Amino acid sequence: MRIVSLLPSATEILFALGFDQEIVGVSHECNFPTKARTKLAVIHSRIPKEASPIEIDRLVREYVSRGESVYTVDAEILESLAPDLIVTQDLCHVCAASPDDLAAILARSERRPQVVCLNPLDLGDVWRDILLVGEETSRGPQAERLLKRIGEKLSAVERQVQDTSERPRVAFLEWLQPFYAGGHWVPEMIEVAGGREVFGKPGMPSFRITVEELIEAGPEIILVAPCGYSAERAREEFRSLSFPEAWQDIPAVRDGKIFALEANSYFSRPGPRLVTGIEILNHVLHPQLQLNPKLEPSILPITLAARSASV
Repeated sequence: MRIVSLLPSATEILFALGFDQEIVGVSHECNFPTKARTKLAVIHSRIPKEASPIEIDRLVREYVSRGESVYTVDAEILESLAPDLIVTQDLCHVCAASPDDLAAILARSERRPQVVCLNPLDLGDVWRDILLVGEETSRGPQAERLLKRIGEKLSAVERQVQDTSERPRVAFLEWLQPFYAGGHWVPEMIEVAGGREVFGKPGMPSFRITVEELIEAGPEIILVAPCGYSAERAREEFRSLSFPEAWQDIPAVRDGKIFALEANSYFSRPGPRLVTGIEILNHVLHPQLQLNPKLEPSILPITLAARSASV
């Protein structure tokens, strides 16, 4: 079987199911595991690399308003790879090429590969998608074993949460210029990890919020995890912002509980590593709990000096 994956989370699922050799094409953002970087890129971004976060937000909203993806599929490369199976999704046109883009290309192709379209809205959907990919690729037993390992990790987190009565109020920022509250599976991840998300609701898309709304909500912890960013880049961008004087009244700011997280690995992509994201959240929300030392670099505290200008 020759497989092309058009989104990073599907690539991670496929590798986890043992398709090291069968994967022949990926998206330009598929970088985990390391071997994924050796595969031929089939799609590319329409957004310039030098675009600022504000410009990225503007371009993304323009494309999405037209029902378009922010990516282009290289029809010539796709045809040359002759895939038997293509995995894509229809949840977010910011994350992968849209099914319409793909369909337009396949309509002109002599080959008609099988297309599996994922559409996860919450954690349950993510775990079911792992089973779906397993079924469609005849790797059902491997998918079940993967889910068993995920379930064991979730059970360990749940046991730890049961032993603590504290459930801090959390604001998860999925984008910074402008602010977006995290949606879909993120609020559920926070709940499982022992917190309460002040904005987002499980299964619902992320949405824009103002700095005034964030101040009024008064979260005890602020998590900075722009979609697709590393923890280092997230911290750098957050530090470049300016805030009104009332910002200092937020409990999370006052108590020094602002953290940049590794969104690109553990929160943005609806794949197996979301369970690692839950383990990270569990430690951030309840720092008395033990964390795997290898995950510590994915949590970066952010300190800010008082500022008077508004974002």
